[in-house]
Amino acid sequence: MKDILIVAHFTQVPGEQGNGRFWYIVDMLANKGHDIEVVTTQFSHRTKKQRTLTDQQLNQLKYKLTMLNESGYKKNVSFKRFYSHYIFSRNLKSYLNNRKKPDVIYCAVPSLDAAYVAAQYASKNNIKFIIDIQDLWPEAFKMVFNVPLISDVLFYPMNKKADYIYKTADEIIAVSETYKRRALTVNNKCQGKSVFLGTDLTYFDKVSKENLVSKPVDEIWLAYIGTLGHSYELNCVIDALSILKEKGINNIKFIVMGDGPLKSQFQEYAKAKQIFAEFTGRLNYEEMAGILKSCDLTVNPIKANSAGSIINKVGDYAAAGLPVINTQESQEYRDLISEYNSGLNCKNGDPIDLSESILSLYKDSTLRKKMGENNRKLAEEKFDRNKTYPKLISRTLLG
Repeated sequence: MKDILIVAHFTQVPGEQGNGRFWYIVDMLANKGHDIEVVTTQFSHRTKKQRTLTDQQLNQLKYKLTMLNESGYKKNVSFKRFYSHYIFSRNLKSYLNNRKKPDVIYCAVPSLDAAYVAAQYASKNNIKFIIDIQDLWPEAFKMVFNVPLISDVLFYPMNKKADYIYKTADEIIAVSETYKRRALTVNNKCQGKSVFLGTDLTYFDKVSKENLVSKPVDEIWLAYIGTLGHSYELNCVIDALSILKEKGINNIKFIVMGDGPLKSQFQEYAKAKQIFAEFTGRLNYEEMAGILKSCDLTVNPIKANSAGSIINKVGDYAAAGLPVINTQESQEYRDLISEYNSGLNCKNGDPIDLSESILSLYKDSTLRKKMGENNRKLAEEKFDRNKTYPKLISRTLLG
């Protein structure tokens, strides 16, 4: 049995909502009898508050959970956030130096500061170091703050850290082929493996069935789930629905499930455009699954030049067996849609093209059904954790 240390800066802890990748992996490893410790932060990125857990919550776990101090921040893109990450990494370094050396370190990337400390420690102590790339930094930040030359200089230190982390890794796991390829540009020690975030289809099917909602037969529901932030172009969806409304189509309801810094702006814009919309706010996973399964269509509206690739929401869309209308530029995801014929790819930022795609699926229930079935097939082949994660564990963590 192995002593496996998992460093996951951004993850849920007991009592918090989410469909986290790492807790699924932790449970699988713990069930095999390995000694597992998860090190994360005491600060919740989602709520922007410090976490507190009871002894009862901690004692019920199959593994050890350690939450290290972090100063915290209010805005996702801010110098205060970078400083907060530095504080966490400094505390992680101290913790590692005082802990018995593990057999394996499995580290989420980002944050870069924490992963950099873990990479240095693993290299110095000859410990197997596995990274799991969830997002590309600094590429993701460049989308928000992209000033020619200035951005390159500002994010240069982050890029150097990322290269060191990728290069040091003995094994590379990533949530997409796109992210894996980025890491392999500086790493020639391994081939890497992409494993989509995915979901547990058995659980999704159970809770979505239990939480179905009643939908009027004369309405078509278009669903969006996820963060309401700068990466997502919901205004383009609202403009597309406004175009359809001008054509006399008034029964498409835009169901927006999620929260974020731009929620009120999106709500006000939908109101100004007089769009038939409902903003549910953040829901627990079970309730979200039920509403999603009750919908007819889904939309994945990502802004241009996004570093995102195969993101959380598209796995849930596929699990629900619904066609997706996609504006995301990620070639990897666009190719999946084309390969499986599971939806329609649109021009990024073009509400006219988006409205035409919505209209074609609105008019054709047979096409909706077929593409939805194809998207479910994609889920069963590529997104089901019951199939993909055991291979990840046996070949990478325990191999």
